[in-house]
Amino acid sequence: MLEPIRQGLPPLDPAAVSNAASCALPPRYEAVREARRFTLGTLDAWDIGDRFDDVCLVVSELVTNALRHALPAGGALPGDPYGPVRLHLMRWTERLVCAVRDPSHDGPVAGGADDFAAESGRGLFLVESFSDGWGWHPLAGTLHGKVVWALFRLPRPSGE
Repeated sequence: MLEPIRQGLPPLDPAAVSNAASCALPPRYEAVREARRFTLGTLDAWDIGDRFDDVCLVVSELVTNALRHALPAGGALPGDPYGPVRLHLMRWTERLVCAVRDPSHDGPVAGGADDFAAESGRGLFLVESFSDGWGWHPLAGTLHGKVVWALFRLPRPSGE
């Protein structure tokens, strides 16, 4: 298991968020397609759809990992009105953060990226390769579980 890390995530002032969107995802693999569709619509609305390919790949991997490794055997958690997995997209002027919340307290485990014949186990390697940084941290307070995040740097808007 990887230790919780926040390094690489610059200080993010919630008051300075330009845009934010989130969606609850059902505990089934079709949720990955729903997450991609939500991401595309959100990035297009924010006029940063040109980053869709990289962001979509990372969102797909983060959501797949949450569904595969962080849910109990039945998938749903009793009494969780928000859904067991939640995707958050947050945009600041020059960066985008994709965060996936799941109910598990167990940290992500990086698989071996050197077995190119394997059908799984390279998700975090892809997240690291296509984002500008990533990490995870446990949730505190009334929320249980963890958040796995990925950071994308955005070009400075023209005219600044």
